[in-house]
Amino acid sequence: MEEGTSKEPTLCPSNQDDYDALQWDVREGCEVRQILDRVADKWSLLVIAILESRTLRFTELRREIDGISQRMLTVTLRQLERDGLVRRTVYPVVPPRVDYALTPMGTTLHTTIRSLVTWTEEHQERIAEARARYDARADAEAGMHAEPASAGR
Repeated sequence: MEEGTSKEPTLCPSNQDDYDALQWDVREGCEVRQILDRVADKWSLLVIAILESRTLRFTELRREIDGISQRMLTVTLRQLERDGLVRRTVYPVVPPRVDYALTPMGTTLHTTIRSLVTWTEEHQERIAEARARYDARADAEAGMHAEPASAGR
């Protein structure tokens, strides 16, 4: 069974004090953690963003998402459908036609995702600068720890 797909609901602490008393590894089975893992996955985010305003077929979705394999898109769509975020509609025609659309609940999640995308767009330059500073510092530190080359080699 794939991670996060257990059909048995798991119990979570009922209040913040209970959460504070637990170690993170104990919380891994928590339903909230599983849902966050699902909706925060990069492929799920992209699928939800693309399905924002339209219904698409599988092949159309795959063309829209650069780098996703057929298998990963299939798994992602199944998980989103299982969680009630995506609706799969099969039409009895030849060849078979299957459409994917956000459910009303998936549409509400899109609003949250849009906020994350907006934040990323607003801060991307500062993040790029921070990464460059970090990389330069890490390179300098790595250079300080490198052993000098032996002259006799």
